Amino acid sequence: MRDLFLRVRRLPGRYVSPAFLVAALLLPVALDNYLLAVLWQAGIYILMALGLTIIVGYAGLFQLGQAAFYAIGAYTVAILNLYLGVPIILGLPIAVILAGALGYLVSRPILHLRGDYLAIVTIAFGEIVRMLLVNNVFGVTGGANGLSGIAQLSLFGFTFDSIVKNYYLVVACVALTIIGVQRLENSRLGRAWTYVREDELAAEAMGVDTVHVKAVAFVLGSALASLAGVLYASRITVISPDIGRFLESVIVFCIVVLGGTGSLPGVFLGAFGMVVLPELFRFVKDWRDGLVGLAMVLMMIFRPAGLWPSRRVALELSGAEEGET
Repeated sequence: MRDLFLRVRRLPGRYVSPAFLVAALLLPVALDNYLLAVLWQAGIYILMALGLTIIVGYAGLFQLGQAAFYAIGAYTVAILNLYLGVPIILGLPIAVILAGALGYLVSRPILHLRGDYLAIVTIAFGEIVRMLLVNNVFGVTGGANGLSGIAQLSLFGFTFDSIVKNYYLVVACVALTIIGVQRLENSRLGRAWTYVREDELAAEAMGVDTVHVKAVAFVLGSALASLAGVLYASRITVISPDIGRFLESVIVFCIVVLGGTGSLPGVFLGAFGMVVLPELFRFVKDWRDGLVGLAMVLMMIFRPAGLWPSRRVALELSGAEEGET
């Protein structure tokens, strides 16, 4: 059984991720609206985690402010819709581009920082964004009460006004993102991220513009978080500064680490553990958080590389196991 698991774990993400997506397409047949809403929420976190996978898993940067760009996306599309009457479908690219631009502006001055220092700066940025929203900057964020009455996404007269429609919308966005991320991973840029992650000094010696490739990782990761924020705002139609709190960034980071840093299939498993599993434990609500926390602690003790390690890590682990034998 263990050998079978090792073989499955070594399968490339281009085979495993589509399997998860096919299963996601079939799930609405057997689930009620409540469970679909839970899976929809998991899909939102998967989008954010895919963005963080680019930053943390591929480029090797320690980022803990992903929720800030999530909130920026949600508030941008909400403000455009409520104050200027911009349809959600037109506000979506504006929000994504704005978040990407802010990701670039924020990252450029701090990319010389590494490890804990970079994490602290991104945490500070996230708190700055949240406090600006709470303090009703420019009088358009609604303060602590947030904004309500946001329109739902509509495309060519088709409105995503039900949980089933929004669920499939998120699945489609995740599928397209997976395709894009996989192509990036195998591209020249993806190889540059690998060089930077493994040895930045060696990458510079080889002619890699390390500052540029790290900034690109921040831009793409920020844009994906913003996309998740837009989908959230258009589905819920009510947002508040709480969506940008530090806990949200921690949840996304845990999804990436729990599943396996740099592993696309691991993102699905991590989201299941951090979003879906707590809902399944609702029948023991007094013990739910403790049980989920205990499960995470045990998992990190016995599977420190994650539930589904990236192919690179899996090969390293198998090599180490063969060396021990």
